[in-house]
Amino acid sequence: MRDTRESRLLLVLLIAIAFALITVDIRGGRESPVDGARQAAAAVFGPVENGVAAAVDPVGNAIGAVRDSGERHTRIAALEKENAELKAKLGSDDRNRSRLNELDTLLRTAGAGQYGIKGAQVVAIGAAQGFSWTVTIDVGARDGIQRDMTVLNGAGLVGRVTTVGPSTSTVLLANDPDFTVGTRMEKSDELGFATGQGNSPLRVQLLNGKAEVKPGDRLVTFGSRADRPFVPGVPVGEIVRVDPGGGGLTRNVYVRPYVGFTKLDIVGVVVQAPRSNPRDAVLPRKPGPAPTVTVTATPKPTGSQQPGQEQAQNQAGPDQGGDQGDATP
Repeated sequence: MRDTRESRLLLVLLIAIAFALITVDIRGGRESPVDGARQAAAAVFGPVENGVAAAVDPVGNAIGAVRDSGERHTRIAALEKENAELKAKLGSDDRNRSRLNELDTLLRTAGAGQYGIKGAQVVAIGAAQGFSWTVTIDVGARDGIQRDMTVLNGAGLVGRVTTVGPSTSTVLLANDPDFTVGTRMEKSDELGFATGQGNSPLRVQLLNGKAEVKPGDRLVTFGSRADRPFVPGVPVGEIVRVDPGGGGLTRNVYVRPYVGFTKLDIVGVVVQAPRSNPRDAVLPRKPGPAPTVTVTATPKPTGSQQPGQEQAQNQAGPDQGGDQGDATP
């Protein structure tokens, strides 16, 4: 069509008619007078649309597949990230459960000895003072911590406080060579002095050179004057080796400590000593002897006859004897 004045007027007229039909259709709603024409157009052009859709759909599906593939990759990445976060959370939960168990054991130990404690966490290993075996805990003077307080955990004696800052403290561990604590043997009450030897068992010098001791015997802290630096009754460890007695005034034994000094986390500082000496009450309960299993064997009857057959013959014997008695004149 040539661009003339008439064609322009026709285009404007068609546009005006289209707007008019749209307006009438919108205002008519469900009773629109154009609805019949719409249905007729749908009946005419519907098959054409289906054919075009059938031809175009594979291309559209391919495009959708590419788009969905990208979404799946994004979702997979999100799931992998979520999985990693869940694993980290699980590890954190396991760690929290372990710490809760440590705290529970510490509280039970403190309760058994009637120690008033301030809970703390080990935040560093070593200190500027140059001690070989020390840790730093996250409580200090602001928390009521003072020098020469006993430090323990759920297993037993950890060490003593040597330096106190406003919010942290340094603890000298019981396995340090400069560490010495008075000990008392369970039941026998033999006294001695335990000294740290690093990764080796503690060396305990018993004051009685003729003391009868053996591996497996256990020791606790004897306690200090005014309960500083050690309160009484804290488990120390058990004997693993005894030096032969040489007739001297003292005797050495070697003790495996209850505390694992290389894996400390939750500890307690004794801020209030017990009113009375707990003696051996804090020591872990010894395992009882294993139960003895008794098996009783019932002997089987000998011979080829079964018990039922033997009983039947015993019952038949008197009857047969009675019949013979009646036949005798």
